[in-house]
Amino acid sequence: MDRRRRHRTYFWLMGTCIVLILLAWNVVRLWSTTAAIVMSVVAALIPPVAAFVGNQGALDESAPPAGDEDR
Repeated sequence: MDRRRRHRTYFWLMGTCIVLILLAWNVVRLWSTTAAIVMSVVAALIPPVAAFVGNQGALDESAPPAGDEDR
């Protein structure tokens, strides 16, 4: 997964998280508090997944070259 795609996926996930929170407590709670709570729980699970996706492969990009080139 290339860096640009990881960043795009990260921002989509975090944007979804923000939209879920805003909808849950500004719109959905007027009809169903239970649904708003469920939406909030789902939104709370998204940031760790987004962080994992955003950092996946980052160590491969920053790792020093392997081998004995100094000798």
